[in-house]
Amino acid sequence: MIFINSLSINTSKEHPFPYSIPAIKFANNINTNFAVTIFVGDNGTGKSTLLETIGATINLPLIDGYNYNPQAGFEAALKLKKDVHIEWSRKTSSGFFFRAEDFSDFINGVEQARNRIAADLHELKGEVDDAIIEQMSNSMNFQLHNMRKNYGDDMQAYSHGEAYLKILYSRIQGKGIYLLDEPEAALSPLKQLSLISFILETVKTEQAQFFIATHSPLLMGIPGACIYEINEEEMRKVAYEDTEHYLITKNFLNNREVYLKHL
Repeated sequence: MIFINSLSINTSKEHPFPYSIPAIKFANNINTNFAVTIFVGDNGTGKSTLLETIGATINLPLIDGYNYNPQAGFEAALKLKKDVHIEWSRKTSSGFFFRAEDFSDFINGVEQARNRIAADLHELKGEVDDAIIEQMSNSMNFQLHNMRKNYGDDMQAYSHGEAYLKILYSRIQGKGIYLLDEPEAALSPLKQLSLISFILETVKTEQAQFFIATHSPLLMGIPGACIYEINEEEMRKVAYEDTEHYLITKNFLNNREVYLKHL
């Protein structure tokens, strides 16, 4: 299911930040009529800012439940919202935005909520009518049951990558737009392949559209994905094998000694 057909950031400003970064400056009539759109480019080209701006513009929920606000690093996105034009195939705010830096905060939030429910149940004993306690207990235990069903008994017991995938697997359900900012930060190469398999299965069976900012040559290889490479001169659609990341990685793996000799 395609929700966003295209997007543009319409502004004549080129300075200061965030108008000066390539991903914002060159985001003109970007065709996103694909199940998976991938933004690649060097550090500082603005991939993350572009995803944040899309998320803030369509009011897509954040994975940790917080709002788009300057204190959470969304100052640039909020400034750009008024300049964004999105051509919709079908409008929705279902889905979520998951930034790599929000991962640990999300896990801690789940654990804190679980502990708070358990503590509340304990403190209520003997304080209010038994019937009310039972009713509240059933409600709280239902929440606790859902947390355990979705995330397991102890998220902290998982490895970083395992926990990250478990969150994605449990939360990416049904139709929606999913923005993933550098998901490879938490994932080994093998776990990246697991994520690719999950994304392919999701777009085949669910009404889902993905936007991914990444440095990973593995994730860039998602079959059927549209790749936009961003540099200081342009943002352009490229074939997987023509991305700078692919070429550098391939040449390094094939000629490691030659590369290292010139460092």
